[in-house]
Amino acid sequence: MADRRRINPPLRPTTAPSFTTSETPSPRRTRAPDEIRKIFLKTGLTPSASGSAYLELESSPRKAINSFLNNTPTLKITCTVHGPRPLPRSVPFSPHLLLSANVKFAPFASRDRKGYIRDASERDLAVHVETALRGLLISERWPKSGMDVVITVLEGEDDGHPALGGNSSQQQDGGLSGWGTMSILSGCITVASAAIADAGIDCVDLVTGGVVGIVRQVENPRSGLLGKGSGHENVQIVLDPCPSEHDDLVAICVVGYLQSRDEITEIWTRGSIGGLPAEDNSEHVGLDKLIDRAVEAAVSSRMVLEKALRERLELRLQKQALAESSARSEVG
Repeated sequence: MADRRRINPPLRPTTAPSFTTSETPSPRRTRAPDEIRKIFLKTGLTPSASGSAYLELESSPRKAINSFLNNTPTLKITCTVHGPRPLPRSVPFSPHLLLSANVKFAPFASRDRKGYIRDASERDLAVHVETALRGLLISERWPKSGMDVVITVLEGEDDGHPALGGNSSQQQDGGLSGWGTMSILSGCITVASAAIADAGIDCVDLVTGGVVGIVRQVENPRSGLLGKGSGHENVQIVLDPCPSEHDDLVAICVVGYLQSRDEITEIWTRGSIGGLPAEDNSEHVGLDKLIDRAVEAAVSSRMVLEKALRERLELRLQKQALAESSARSEVG
């Protein structure tokens, strides 16, 4: 017998209704095809962890509209590193450092509320991040030790929204299982590398993530404008694509790149690549060309990573100098 005096909650999370019209403009890319978004990166935000970092990407320019929907997607990720620390005695001996990566979306990271239990997309991201970081660490220096890399996605990039010009067929698992996952993986690799460097763990280099996408464009021979419709079709390669800024994404490639060693520790592609004509019709876009452009995006992100780590090191040296001067004054 049902309890008539208890109000049962809804089965799925609900949000306040938002009334939009077809005139709601969708965000459009204003950057050049070879330009990435501005990155804010800061380390040392969690004192209780061995190392920590926070990464945020610049959002798209927002137009003044009367709408409750946020049409300025951005990416906010935080990462903490715990370890290296000794493994329990019950664990078999390992001559290498045991790395464990954990990626979790905050409940408010997407339009559809995420659950507290990790789903398939989060476990898949954790596997890719762990693969990218294994080529970074010098694991032989930490035998029978473990290190945990915990990444929390505070705000993720959705694949789009029907009211904002997105493609509803690509929206699965709250809009974070399609093209938006690739940009999230690139940010996770970069912020995890910053947190590991902040922890002072021995590494061979700094690994950064780079993402590149292929956008299909159709040119109308009468008007000469690019857009949807009949006409000559070609594709364009863009660095750091935002899924909600492009109507027709064909493929996306993500790499984890070590610049000083010229090595790729992780590569993940999604979509159809073969047989696509280039924008200048000179050659077809292949996987090799896509990887080269993704490496360019990773090199651009590395400059921000180096600057953030340099600022953190200078701050530590200043604090150490102040502590030494105060100790000398007390002794004197």
